[in-house]
Amino acid sequence: MFNTTAWNRLRYTAYAPFYDAVAASAFRRPRRIALGQVDWEPGMRVLLVGAGTGLDLPFLPHDIEVHATDIAPAMVKRTAKRAEALRRDVECGVMDAEALSYPDEHFDVVVMHLILAVMPDPQRGLAEANRVLKVGGQLCVMDKFQPDAQLAGVGRRTLNLFTSALATDITRQAQSLLSEAGFQIRHDEPVLMNGLFRALLAAKPAPSSR
Repeated sequence: MFNTTAWNRLRYTAYAPFYDAVAASAFRRPRRIALGQVDWEPGMRVLLVGAGTGLDLPFLPHDIEVHATDIAPAMVKRTAKRAEALRRDVECGVMDAEALSYPDEHFDVVVMHLILAVMPDPQRGLAEANRVLKVGGQLCVMDKFQPDAQLAGVGRRTLNLFTSALATDITRQAQSLLSEAGFQIRHDEPVLMNGLFRALLAAKPAPSSR
């Protein structure tokens, strides 16, 4: 059976040396917009899921506690180096986003940038994000999504067979994914390529309000 987790670890280990050349400048503004939607408060405990090489770090406040995870050790190593260069105290670790080794309701904010479209099972990943978030906690998402009002056509689904194997799924829809995982979307903003990439801020509501 094909192991998608092992494949993601392998391909992102291979991408690591070139990742910044592709993603640093192109996604600088989208990252800043997405993180700017969060209601930051001093002392917050924050988790970067699929942190890559740590390109979100320059846009985070300095008075928070930051944890960063990625499935590829090579990516985690680069995040740690970037944190050191920025003089940021960041707890970095290799971890599968679909099986986080953190306790329930541990974080105030979970950041998932450019990961939902590459996860084998994004619903499972969002369920984990929901689990580790405190009630009232915030989920910050930035990724590429199929428009919510329409399903992917035959051409897009066919193309997705190739793009998902090499890099990313192009058929996933943001609102259904987040809502089914129990989140309430507070903000949804197009940030790149005429709305293909969007920044969303969602919250984990109290059980009685779900």
